[in-house]
Amino acid sequence: MSETVQFAIGPVTGTVFTTWGIMLVLLVGSWLSTRRLSLVPGRWQTAVEGVVVTIEEAITEVMPAHAARVLPLIATFWIFIVVANLVGLVPGLRGPTDDLSLTAALAIVVFLSVHYFGIRIHGLPEYLHHYIEPNPLLLPFHVVSEISRTVALAVRLFGNMFSLELAAVLVLLVGGLLVPVPLLLLHVVEALVQAYIFGMLALVYIAGGVQSLDRGDDAQQE
Repeated sequence: MSETVQFAIGPVTGTVFTTWGIMLVLLVGSWLSTRRLSLVPGRWQTAVEGVVVTIEEAITEVMPAHAARVLPLIATFWIFIVVANLVGLVPGLRGPTDDLSLTAALAIVVFLSVHYFGIRIHGLPEYLHHYIEPNPLLLPFHVVSEISRTVALAVRLFGNMFSLELAAVLVLLVGGLLVPVPLLLLHVVEALVQAYIFGMLALVYIAGGVQSLDRGDDAQQE
């Protein structure tokens, strides 16, 4: 008799299901957007290129020397979080960013990315050495700072989106269906703002670690 192997992956929550759906839509959309590129772009290609150029310019303003390295990560953050925040507008779906588990996972990715880019660009010894400058006694403060800003990054996005969802429910219960349009506009604006803030903070954290070492190298050369 053949044996049946079962894999226990745990419960698939609504947040997990919605996140998988968002990633699938983004992957398919990215593939379709880059499948047929032409020298004379149509409306869709123009829109996609406009989004990419806008994101690239925003990153270049903060990290001009390393914009190409961090573009895929920061662009993914911005696009994913915008879509995840707006999913809550779809009837029957819950935005995954009002779940602390997802925002914590995103914050951990930012935390790891800061160290990844620092080590990748400057090397492990030099990157670790900047944690004990100008005095080794500051090492615990650097560690606490890294942890606290990661926690704050996760809680900020979660708190803002959760409070927005809760406010929407309360307003609809009190006002009924008389105030849906202003509420939807508020949700859209807040979704865009929170995505921008998260991505910009991630960019600033990465730039802070990388460019502080760049300035140190320039000072030594002078």
